[in-house]
Amino acid sequence: MNILIVGAGAIGGYFGGRLLEKGENVTFLVRAKRKEMLEKSGLKIESVNGDAKLAPRMITSKDIGDKFDLILISTKSYHLTQAINDIRPFVKEDTIILPLLNGVGHLEQLIKAFGEDAVIGGLCFIETTLDEHGTILQKSPIHQLIYGERSGEITPRMEKLKAAFEGANASCVLSEQINQEMWHKYLFITALSGITSLMESPIGPIMELETGRNTVATLLEELGAIMKKINAPIHDTITQELYTKISDMPYLMKSSMQRDIEKSLPLESDHLHGLLLQHANTHDVPTPILETIYTKLKIYEKEK
Repeated sequence: MNILIVGAGAIGGYFGGRLLEKGENVTFLVRAKRKEMLEKSGLKIESVNGDAKLAPRMITSKDIGDKFDLILISTKSYHLTQAINDIRPFVKEDTIILPLLNGVGHLEQLIKAFGEDAVIGGLCFIETTLDEHGTILQKSPIHQLIYGERSGEITPRMEKLKAAFEGANASCVLSEQINQEMWHKYLFITALSGITSLMESPIGPIMELETGRNTVATLLEELGAIMKKINAPIHDTITQELYTKISDMPYLMKSSMQRDIEKSLPLESDHLHGLLLQHANTHDVPTPILETIYTKLKIYEKEK
């Protein structure tokens, strides 16, 4: 497959790099500054799962050339509009669009841009970042990418994707329940990012306190209640399962949103927390903790 990775940052660079390392036909769509950096240093991955130094093929949005079989998007939600404009010249009739963004709000935007059939479901679980030299640092053993048709079918094009992903140094899973998996990740990331950003703390010190544990449990119940009200495809015990998952996380685990706040970077507050708060207000679901988190995030954005 002819694969285009939008960006060569912490997520796109990692999974694209693993596919390139395997020998797949991978191109990175990057900005001029990142292109210049990678031309000098190569694409470097330092990981507990194995290091890699690669010479990636790169293009910018101004380049005219190939159409691609698969376009993988892992931008932040606030960069999605620009990403859509950037990839238009590289999309053909049967191009597969695989987004790895958090949440679900981006699907409607992508479907509007490229059509219902083009967009499949996807998500990833990975803790990774770029250092000051542009090296991708990945210190946790978890590096999972999950994908699938939103219909749940195992279609011929999913078999082709499976063949492309198999053998790469990452856990790539073809799912027949991708919609549910995306909503479960949405619930998880909204809770974790919200609570750690609100408390300005890693998860460990929060969960040490009874009041912290109670707050996390109540937040999960609020989020689950909203999702059930709008008939999201979550299963009945997901809030309890995610509470256990959060309780078992490493003591010093920080969410990516909390790290973005520490670096004075933009946030995905509207894409994650704001969208659910809109649904809560529409359906009269009480959400005092979610409202408190959203207020905290919007004050940060206003002052940034």
